[in-house]
Amino acid sequence: MNNAPHQPPSTRTRVRRLAEKAHYESATLYSIVDDAYCCHIAFNQGESTHCIPTACWRIDDYLYIHGSNGGRLTKAMLANNQVSVAITHIDGLVLARSAFNHSMHYRSAVIYGAFELVTDKQAKIAALDAFMDKIASGRKHEVRQGNEQELAATSVMRISLAEAASKISNKPPEDNEEDSALPVWAGVLPLVTTRGKPVPANNGAIPVPDYVNDWAR
Repeated sequence: MNNAPHQPPSTRTRVRRLAEKAHYESATLYSIVDDAYCCHIAFNQGESTHCIPTACWRIDDYLYIHGSNGGRLTKAMLANNQVSVAITHIDGLVLARSAFNHSMHYRSAVIYGAFELVTDKQAKIAALDAFMDKIASGRKHEVRQGNEQELAATSVMRISLAEAASKISNKPPEDNEEDSALPVWAGVLPLVTTRGKPVPANNGAIPVPDYVNDWAR
């Protein structure tokens, strides 16, 4: 990615449909990735095409995922397959005066490239620590760390964010001029993700740690 908002990093990242909604600068991409807990990875494998959801997080200019060594996604990523990674946040439903002009508020990103395996042990541990921080900052200092067997059974992979495009839609309804006088309510129905009250497991006698209360706030 780069800081030139109108310059796609490659031909396949150029947004063609509603190009005015495209963003190519890294700051926008990072914010979309950082707000996501899940991405969808599409890839071709032989005669089949798959799209698999998985947890994700970012470190610098890379998107990270992890998986079991024997899993289909892990095997496919380690075969150096070219992939497309999609992230979408729906922020609202846009109600226009005509059915055809209804739309959504959204922030999305599509990333192209191939995943690479994180082979250095310390880099792998650091990446998993960063994932734990994304889930709940401070959690990594309290839980049991992964042991040698667990680490060996887990693959950590990353893909560069250098070839990516973002797309944002956040405008009010855009009605045709001939529909503007129709006696129909038009507007936006916002959709917001909120954090709920933590629900303890079977160890409710243990006080809720500060970082959990902070997360809920």
